[in-house]
Amino acid sequence: MANLQIVPASNNVEAQYVEMMVPLYSYGCEKKVKKTLAGIKGIYSVNVDYNQQKVTVWGICNKYDVLTTMRTKRKEARFWNDEDNAEMEEPVKDPKPMTLTRVRSLSWKAWRMVFKRSYSF
Repeated sequence: MANLQIVPASNNVEAQYVEMMVPLYSYGCEKKVKKTLAGIKGIYSVNVDYNQQKVTVWGICNKYDVLTTMRTKRKEARFWNDEDNAEMEEPVKDPKPMTLTRVRSLSWKAWRMVFKRSYSF
Protein backbone atom coordinates (compact mmCIF):
# COMPACT_ATOMS: atom_id res chain seq x y z
CA MET A 1 0.00 0.00 0.00
CA ALA A 2 2.84 2.42 0.78
CA ASN A 3 4.32 2.11 -2.72
CA LEU A 4 1.19 3.39 -4.46
CA GLN A 5 1.41 6.74 -6.20
CA ILE A 6 -1.54 9.10 -6.56
CA VAL A 7 -2.12 10.18 -10.16
CA PRO A 8 -4.92 12.58 -11.10
CA ALA A 9 -7.84 10.73 -12.63
CA SER A 10 -8.29 12.24 -16.08
CA ASN A 11 -8.11 11.04 -19.63
CA ASN A 12 -5.10 13.12 -20.66
CA VAL A 13 -2.42 12.14 -18.16
CA GLU A 14 0.90 12.77 -19.87
CA ALA A 15 4.48 12.11 -18.98
CA GLN A 16 6.56 15.10 -17.95
CA TYR A 17 10.23 15.99 -17.77
CA VAL A 18 11.77 16.84 -14.41
CA GLU A 19 15.18 18.50 -14.58
CA MET A 20 17.34 18.69 -11.48
CA MET A 21 20.77 20.01 -10.64
CA VAL A 22 22.51 17.32 -8.62
CA PRO A 23 26.15 17.43 -7.47
CA LEU A 24 27.95 14.39 -8.86
CA TYR A 25 31.44 13.66 -7.61
CA SER A 26 32.27 10.53 -9.63
CA TYR A 27 30.80 8.17 -12.16
CA GLY A 28 29.75 5.95 -9.25
CA CYS A 29 27.42 8.75 -8.14
CA GLU A 30 25.81 8.55 -11.57
CA LYS A 31 24.95 4.91 -11.01
CA LYS A 32 23.63 5.65 -7.51
CA VAL A 33 21.35 8.39 -8.86
CA LYS A 34 19.96 6.13 -11.59
CA LYS A 35 19.34 3.32 -9.13
CA THR A 36 17.61 5.63 -6.66
CA LEU A 37 15.28 7.16 -9.22
CA ALA A 38 14.53 3.89 -10.99
CA GLY A 39 12.66 2.72 -7.90
CA ILE A 40 9.93 5.33 -8.27
CA LYS A 41 6.82 4.06 -9.99
CA GLY A 42 5.86 5.81 -13.22
CA ILE A 43 9.38 6.83 -14.27
CA TYR A 44 10.25 5.73 -17.79
CA SER A 45 13.82 6.98 -18.15
CA VAL A 46 16.58 8.70 -16.19
CA ASN A 47 19.27 10.63 -18.04
CA VAL A 48 22.34 11.79 -16.10
CA ASP A 49 24.72 14.37 -17.61
CA TYR A 50 27.90 14.25 -15.54
CA ASN A 51 29.52 17.29 -17.16
CA GLN A 52 26.57 19.64 -16.54
CA GLN A 53 25.66 18.02 -13.18
CA LYS A 54 22.13 17.62 -14.55
CA VAL A 55 19.62 14.79 -14.07
CA THR A 56 16.59 14.57 -16.36
CA VAL A 57 13.71 12.27 -15.42
CA TRP A 58 10.87 11.43 -17.80
CA GLY A 59 7.67 9.81 -16.64
CA ILE A 60 4.28 10.16 -15.00
CA CYS A 61 5.30 11.34 -11.57
CA ASN A 62 5.08 14.21 -9.12
CA LYS A 63 8.18 16.39 -9.50
CA TYR A 64 8.28 17.17 -5.78
CA ASP A 65 8.31 13.46 -4.93
CA VAL A 66 11.18 12.95 -7.38
CA LEU A 67 13.18 15.75 -5.74
CA THR A 68 12.45 14.44 -2.25
CA THR A 69 13.64 10.98 -3.27
CA MET A 70 16.77 12.46 -4.83
CA ARG A 71 17.52 14.40 -1.65
CA THR A 72 17.79 11.13 0.27
CA LYS A 73 21.07 10.53 -1.56
CA ARG A 74 22.19 14.07 -2.41
CA LYS A 75 21.07 16.76 0.05
CA GLU A 76 22.08 19.61 -2.29
CA ALA A 77 19.79 18.48 -5.12
CA ARG A 78 17.45 21.14 -6.50
CA PHE A 79 15.35 21.85 -9.55
CA TRP A 80 17.08 23.19 -12.65
CA ASN A 81 14.67 26.17 -12.88
CA ASP A 82 14.75 28.73 -10.09
CA GLU A 83 10.97 29.23 -10.18
CA ASP A 84 10.40 25.63 -9.10
CA ASN A 85 12.95 25.98 -6.29
CA ALA A 86 11.09 28.97 -4.86
CA GLU A 87 7.98 26.83 -4.38
CA MET A 88 9.99 24.12 -2.62
CA GLU A 89 11.69 26.46 -0.12
CA GLU A 90 10.25 26.72 3.36
CA PRO A 91 9.58 30.17 4.79
CA VAL A 92 12.34 31.44 7.05
CA LYS A 93 11.34 31.36 10.70
CA ASP A 94 12.63 33.73 13.33
CA PRO A 95 15.58 32.17 15.12
CA LYS A 96 15.18 31.46 18.80
CA PRO A 97 16.72 34.03 21.10
CA MET A 98 19.98 32.93 22.62
CA THR A 99 19.65 31.43 26.03
CA LEU A 100 22.36 30.86 28.54
CA THR A 101 23.23 27.26 29.06
CA ARG A 102 25.07 25.78 31.94
CA VAL A 103 28.43 24.36 31.09
CA ARG A 104 29.65 21.56 33.26
CA SER A 105 33.25 21.69 34.30
CA LEU A 106 35.54 18.72 34.66
CA SER A 107 35.82 17.09 38.03
CA TRP A 108 38.95 17.43 40.14
CA LYS A 109 39.97 13.90 39.25
CA ALA A 110 39.64 14.61 35.51
CA TRP A 111 41.69 17.83 35.77
CA ARG A 112 44.42 15.97 37.63
CA MET A 113 44.58 13.37 34.83
CA VAL A 114 44.87 16.13 32.22
CA PHE A 115 47.73 17.86 33.97
CA LYS A 116 49.41 14.58 34.87
CA ARG A 117 49.63 13.60 31.19
CA SER A 118 50.75 16.99 29.94
CA TYR A 119 53.49 17.53 32.55
CA SER A 120 54.87 14.03 32.90
CA PHE A 121 58.63 13.81 32.41
